Amino acid sequence: MLQVLVSASDFLVPVITAMLGYFVLNRPRRWLGQVGVPPVLSAALFTTLLTALIVVLLVQLSSPAAQFIEDLPSLMEEIKEKLTASGGALEAINEATDAAEEIMAGQDGNTVAVEVVSNTGVAATIFSMAPGFLSRIAFALILLFFLVASGDMFLIKTVQSFERFRDKRRAVEVLHSIEDRLGYYLGGIAIINAGLGVAVAVAMHLWGLPNALVFGFMAFGLNFVPFLGGLMGATIAAAVAFVSLDGAWAAAGVFATYIVLTSIEGQFITPLVISRRMRLNTTVVFLTVAFFAYIWSVMGMVVALPVLIVIKIVCDETNTLSTFARFIGDEEVTKSEVNT
Repeated sequence: MLQVLVSASDFLVPVITAMLGYFVLNRPRRWLGQVGVPPVLSAALFTTLLTALIVVLLVQLSSPAAQFIEDLPSLMEEIKEKLTASGGALEAINEATDAAEEIMAGQDGNTVAVEVVSNTGVAATIFSMAPGFLSRIAFALILLFFLVASGDMFLIKTVQSFERFRDKRRAVEVLHSIEDRLGYYLGGIAIINAGLGVAVAVAMHLWGLPNALVFGFMAFGLNFVPFLGGLMGATIAAAVAFVSLDGAWAAAGVFATYIVLTSIEGQFITPLVISRRMRLNTTVVFLTVAFFAYIWSVMGMVVALPVLIVIKIVCDETNTLSTFARFIGDEEVTKSEVNT
């Protein structure tokens, strides 16, 4: 089963993304239906807006992102030179390595040095992945269009799969709860991440980093990945600062600034905005993200939390799964439920 999930990632990730988008957009689609807008037009409107947003982001970020990718090898080489140079942080390690190599060379005079030359650069590797990535986005948008255009067909088919009226009514309640709570959660998280992106872009600009806008968009996207997203963004920003601002203290300051901003978002803003019922067990979240990262790489980390949210909602709305819902829920919520 695990091997199937891994091998079918190019198909399953867009499908799951489209399904999540369907649940989020189904309620707005019903609102438009109440004023006479047919589902097909609503689907066309939603997918057109999403496509336009993606195109604008790609156009605006393509040039600075491409430049950053092109400069990445030289950036890493410059970081290495600064660290191993005289007075650098890794000077002692570099000297020890050179001494060890001299000793090994002296012991075996017949050793032949082989230099491996790679014609495939980092930029070429990343750009070669772009067509596949764009095709998955297109597939997800097309599937989302058909799902939204189908109206309540998904709901009707689900209800028809049950025989008893009580089960039919319960299925409708569960699907409506998924639509409401998932839309509320993802909408709230998207707004919070957008605010974090603006804050990071402003902070990086004040530090004097080039292409501060790219770091803002990077912060927005990476913050959808729990735990690792903020650390990855802070590390990249610090690496750029180490070279462009020419100093370890500046790099440390940029890293700390990024971490402080993400910590404020994670510890104060998000808990105030997101409903307590939507909060999750931190350990379960970490394991879920790690599992999806293992089977679906970066995109797996992005969809992991929304999938876990759907599982939590289904368990909350199903009496037989209430124990599991309390297990994957936040500890504070669980205690309050026990006390009541």
